[in-house]
Amino acid sequence: MEMKGMMGGFYKISEWIMRLSVTNILWIFCSIPFILVLFPVMFAQNSDQVLSNLILAGVLAPFTLFPATAALFGVARKWVMGEVDVPLLKTFFKNYKESYKQAMLGGILYAVLFTVLIVDFRVYLSNLGSWGIVAYLFVALIVLVGVSLLNFFSMLVHYHMKTLQLLKNALLITIGRPLRSLSTVVMCGFVIYISFSSAKLMFLVPFFTGSLVGVIAFWNFYGIYTKLQLQAEKAAEAEAEEERKRLEEDAAIMLPNTEDGQTSIK
Repeated sequence: MEMKGMMGGFYKISEWIMRLSVTNILWIFCSIPFILVLFPVMFAQNSDQVLSNLILAGVLAPFTLFPATAALFGVARKWVMGEVDVPLLKTFFKNYKESYKQAMLGGILYAVLFTVLIVDFRVYLSNLGSWGIVAYLFVALIVLVGVSLLNFFSMLVHYHMKTLQLLKNALLITIGRPLRSLSTVVMCGFVIYISFSSAKLMFLVPFFTGSLVGVIAFWNFYGIYTKLQLQAEKAAEAEAEEERKRLEEDAAIMLPNTEDGQTSIK
């Protein structure tokens, strides 16, 4: 029996806290090697140590972080599409197993892209020592690649496509739907900023941050998908209507001859 009123509201909130936290913990658990390498960056003494740890993290990410993130998006997909009571462990590890290869292959490309962009950005800043137009372009490009990565995960768990098709379409959607991309950046950026803005809020990272980002990113992607589906249905209906009219016009050309019972052509 479903609870109503204030108690029902508290119960639903507690359910969502449980769903988000369990999924986030599973995501972190499957990303432990990546996290262990990345965590020392916060306490690095020099830039060389930071760079070496980032490169090693980039090497590990396709084999740990990206498959775990694909599994997280698989759970988020169920929630966004209305299946909120799916078994979390079963759904997570089912998506982890099914998406591992493509997440790894796509992750390798994204890891290389991020590594090249970040290294070039650091070299640019170290040479000039100040921010300029090029620096902001680097940041914009890194953010663009980041949003396309989130769309890649969304498409990976929603479509059955080859890896190259997923990569291409993820980039096209990111560029072709700028408002949705901006929405993803703002909303996900807000969650990440809040999570790391204060030591008192750092508890969000192990329990909620990843899950919230996954839900937000897939929700924005699903908005794009729904709109594209609606446009495709309207186009199909218009095409069917045109075909029907064409058949009616062809049929109207052939008229029965009332005098001899034979068909005459206009």
